[in-house]
Amino acid sequence: MTASRTPQSAALQFDVWWLQKLTQFMQDMGHPTNLPVIAERILAGLLDVSQSSHGALYLLDHAHERYRHVRSHGQLDTISVPHVVALYDPLVQKLLQCHQNLAPANLASNSPIVSMETAAHTLLGTFPLNLAIPLVTQGRMIAFVVVQSQIEGGLHKELLLAMAQSAANALDSLTSYEDLRQSHPLMRRTDRLRSLEIIAGGFAHEIRNPLTSIKTFIQLAPERKDDSRFIGEFSQIVLDDVHRIERLIQEILDYARHMEPQLTDEDLNEIVSSCVYFVQVQADRRGIKIEKELASELPRGMLDRQQIKQVILNLLLNAMDAIGKRFGTIRVRTHRLQKPDGQEWAHIEIEDTGRGIPPEHLAHVFDPFFTTKHSSAFSAGTGLGLTIVHQIVQEHRGDIQIQSTEGLGTTVRIQLPSHHS
Repeated sequence: MTASRTPQSAALQFDVWWLQKLTQFMQDMGHPTNLPVIAERILAGLLDVSQSSHGALYLLDHAHERYRHVRSHGQLDTISVPHVVALYDPLVQKLLQCHQNLAPANLASNSPIVSMETAAHTLLGTFPLNLAIPLVTQGRMIAFVVVQSQIEGGLHKELLLAMAQSAANALDSLTSYEDLRQSHPLMRRTDRLRSLEIIAGGFAHEIRNPLTSIKTFIQLAPERKDDSRFIGEFSQIVLDDVHRIERLIQEILDYARHMEPQLTDEDLNEIVSSCVYFVQVQADRRGIKIEKELASELPRGMLDRQQIKQVILNLLLNAMDAIGKRFGTIRVRTHRLQKPDGQEWAHIEIEDTGRGIPPEHLAHVFDPFFTTKHSSAFSAGTGLGLTIVHQIVQEHRGDIQIQSTEGLGTTVRIQLPSHHS
């Protein structure tokens, strides 16, 4: 004789089913790849539990203050459902008020349940839909789903609410990521404009002394035009100051413009060698030895040749300035670097035996005009060289780090992705 199923066993089976459905749905929400995929998963899961064959999902459109249609299923695929639903739509307003499941009942009542059939003015009121499920996260209704449900039990609705919470969290994460990805170029432009504020102040400071010497020369020249020594010596000072102003303006223009690399397939070792060859004569004249260790297995990369040459030349010249008039050594190394994800990168290292950088300055060496040539030989020049170096490396999706010990020297490490990454 078969024992009849007790209410307790039926309740237990329902609880197991409830938990299985929720667990599976949460797993589906755990790896959202794009909006169409996650919208399909949300709609399929809610239709399954609500025992419905058709429904639609609407997502909040922040910019236009409305909800836009994202996905339909079942009969609604063949029906022209509204593409957008305004915030002032009665159904949306009721959902925003209640922040919970709304099912058939009197719209005018205080019940958190709404009858879409009796909501005469809602855009969705004319379609075969009777259940609206809000997707709420952090007090905000990020989306809602409308279906034609066959269920009546409260436990099913509790499950729908739990699934809706999971779906809302997943949608919020996905849309936040998309907003961040789309805003990244704007953030970079904003950062560049903020830096230009710093540059404007630095430019005023850097240009004041050269302008003073030029102004003084112009004022004194009429009186001392017959003093050949004065004219000769002072004119050379003025000429040097004019050249300095020209360099400063050019570097500001280089930094201010968007430096989108013009990528070509390049041998990084060959670029490094050409830069070393360019500075070798000057290094020999100053008693500075350049040691070169280039890895034979270095991967080729998609690089802007001129920009990368600018980076390496700037660092080599900085290294020579850091060594100064004393004898010293610059070591230039390259080697292949394999990241944990298997991607190959090229690693460049430029090490000098110069005076090093004070610890309190190290975190700011890439800031425009952070130091002057008087306070740090590594920052000699206009004060924009390392700022531009940092920008070029970033535009190549690379990384640059500086390690230094005051009195012993500085090492600059650059990592650039190969064309396989």
